[in-house]
Amino acid sequence: MHGYFGGYALLGLLGLLGVGFVVFGLGVNRLLRPWRSTPEKLLTYESGVDPVGEGWAQTQVRYYVYAFLYVVFAVDAVFLFPWATVFALPGYGGLSLAEMFVFLGFLAVGLHYAWKKGVLTWV
Repeated sequence: MHGYFGGYALLGLLGLLGVGFVVFGLGVNRLLRPWRSTPEKLLTYESGVDPVGEGWAQTQVRYYVYAFLYVVFAVDAVFLFPWATVFALPGYGGLSLAEMFVFLGFLAVGLHYAWKKGVLTWV
């Protein structure tokens, strides 16, 4: 396969081969697997434990708020690493420092709001 479209033809052939491999594997799996449904197979379980009682339970909202705050500050940490590499480059120091203070200011306003609303108290 030479010429201008030779690389694309090889890529297309490998793509078709990959798709064919997946379709073949899923087809063989469907033919060989047991398919009889039993009440035990249709029973819902969590981590190998059989369900007891009703499936409805109340959950405190504060756990979701803590998870959301964790995500916010984890994203903040993810943004700090690329910022630190750009900050070290010549000519970007002052501008990137100002941008980071704006970004941290937004986070500080959010944290202050959560603090004043009493979200951060664990009761």
